[in-house]
Amino acid sequence: MKLKEIYEQTEPVISFEVFPPKDDSNGEKLKKLMKELEILKHYNPSLVSVTYGAGGSTRDKSEEIVCRVKNELKITPMPHFTCVSTSRETIKNYLQAMEKAGVENILALRGDMPKDGTICHDFLHASDLIEFIKRESSLSVAAAGYPEGHIETESLEKDIEYLKLKTDKGAEVIYTQLFFENDKYFKFVEKCRNAGIDEPVVPGILPVTSSKQLAKMTSLCRVTIPEDFLCAIEKHCDDSDYVKKCGIEFAVKQCSELINHGVTGLHFYTLNKSSAVSEIISSIFPERVN
Repeated sequence: MKLKEIYEQTEPVISFEVFPPKDDSNGEKLKKLMKELEILKHYNPSLVSVTYGAGGSTRDKSEEIVCRVKNELKITPMPHFTCVSTSRETIKNYLQAMEKAGVENILALRGDMPKDGTICHDFLHASDLIEFIKRESSLSVAAAGYPEGHIETESLEKDIEYLKLKTDKGAEVIYTQLFFENDKYFKFVEKCRNAGIDEPVVPGILPVTSSKQLAKMTSLCRVTIPEDFLCAIEKHCDDSDYVKKCGIEFAVKQCSELINHGVTGLHFYTLNKSSAVSEIISSIFPERVN
């Protein structure tokens, strides 16, 4: 099912993001990931997105997970694709491989700049990649949005200009980076609509399960953490059960408010674990469990 069809559903769409496990020579981590996804399947997700390492560093693992999500779990997959260190020919071959595998959707990203400075200049922006994908394939394309602005962008307004270019080139759905203050998301969507961006803007949700995880994720992006939430996490940072409970309760409230405001869906950054996401969805959508 293509993105446009998925987000025409009347009920809020549930989707998950996973990533290929690292240091998994014996395949045990991949087995564990598939078990976690089997648990999450009980919540009737419409989509599972699979990340793609910078420069294709996890390409083979990503493709395997995408195919297993599609063929074993019978869930629509959406591979990510980054372009900043990738040649035009490599991208074309990847698109052909995905279409041959029956994939219909892709999330097009610039990707992080390589630390060693080896940049392929065929594509420097996600908008360039989106244009190429639409020209060279029949895939539906999603793009990333940043409610508080990309960490490298001078302003949110400029970031929205870039996002408008992505949709003009053919992006059909926007998945946001994680955020913790819903007002940031609501204002972002309003600015998008004022800029002429009419595509669905799907909020990305990160369930906080540890203080270490929160510190790591928020160091990689521009995101505001509510002071009372941050204080609670920091005060009890050595109590893993408390932090996880606090994070789940916060996410339930956050998601409930988003649903009440009529969002088209929720995209969960699972970090390859089902426990927290399962509790959140069970709380806000008890009827979804099969």
